Amino acid sequence: MTAVVVVGYVPNPRGEAALEHALQECRRRGARLVVLNSSRGDALVDEDLVRGAALEQLERQLGESGVPFEVRQPERGRDVAEELAAVAGDTSAELVVIGLRRRSAVGKLLMGSAAQRILLDVDCPVLAVKAPPGSSS
Repeated sequence: MTAVVVVGYVPNPRGEAALEHALQECRRRGARLVVLNSSRGDALVDEDLVRGAALEQLERQLGESGVPFEVRQPERGRDVAEELAAVAGDTSAELVVIGLRRRSAVGKLLMGSAAQRILLDVDCPVLAVKAPPGSSS
C-alpha cells in the first residue's frame, strides 16, 4: 500500500508553504498526496475554497510535480480540524501537513486554534509550517 501525505490547503502564503512542504515529503517518502481544501459551506463566498481557474492552476501545479495526487473539497459543514482528522483516518495517512497563521497570544486565546485541534485529533504526525517572513497570510 502506498504511503499517503495529507495537506490542508488554502490559497494564501501559508497554504502554499504547506503544499510545498507536503510535496517534498511525498517525494522523500514515495507517497501519494491528498490535498484537502474544505469549506464549511455556510458562506456565499468562501475565499479559502479553490474554484474555477484557480483549481485548474492548482491541479496543473500538482501534475507537474510528478507526485500522485488527489484534491478533495468536502462541503459537509465540518470545520477544517474535523475534515483533516477524517481524511487522515480514511487514507491511513502517515503525515499531515498544515500551514500556521501568525497570531498574537491574545488572538490565540480569544479565537481558539484550529492547529491545536488538528494536533490533538489527528492520530499521525503533523508537520506545521509557516509562510516565509514578509508574506501576508
